[in-house]
Amino acid sequence: MRTFGKIVVIGAGVLALAACGEKQNTAGSASSPAPAPSSSSEAGAASKGKECTADDVKTTGKFGEAPTITIPDDCDPPKKLITKDLEPGTGEGAKAGAKLKMNYSLVTWSNKQKLDSSFDRGEPFELDLGAGMVIKGWDQGLEGIKQGARRLLIIPPDLGYGQGGNGIAPNETLVFVTDAVSVPTDKG
Repeated sequence: MRTFGKIVVIGAGVLALAACGEKQNTAGSASSPAPAPSSSSEAGAASKGKECTADDVKTTGKFGEAPTITIPDDCDPPKKLITKDLEPGTGEGAKAGAKLKMNYSLVTWSNKQKLDSSFDRGEPFELDLGAGMVIKGWDQGLEGIKQGARRLLIIPPDLGYGQGGNGIAPNETLVFVTDAVSVPTDKG
């Protein structure tokens, strides 16, 4: 796995995650997928007086198309994991242990810029749900996702990268649009 694997791979502390690949990303550094966001993290920003909801984050595109993600300026990042199915999908929902193939696009809250996208590479990301291969926000936020579903994930820092790393600023909220390319069923 290229950039996303390096984003989700952190080897220490409560965010211990397994490596997802060995290829260099286009930014050139195996340990840092992209330059750290240049704006300050949310922790030091003044409150806007209300917490954002899934409906405040705007997305475009249908399943299989690279989405755009627009983060609002008039509300604060949520403090809890938020998921919203943008397209419902069909079949059984994914359970822990399922081998998923996902496409995704990631925008960081603090600078509202796309940091990574499997859509851009044309290669879905594979993971074992609930196995700790990815950040906790993915393991929790993708539970129940169905084949063909498009899901918005807004992941607070404690379920993402906490104090930062791998190009992610400290206390960064992560916003993903994910497409469930493959969700195996129990019926095998």
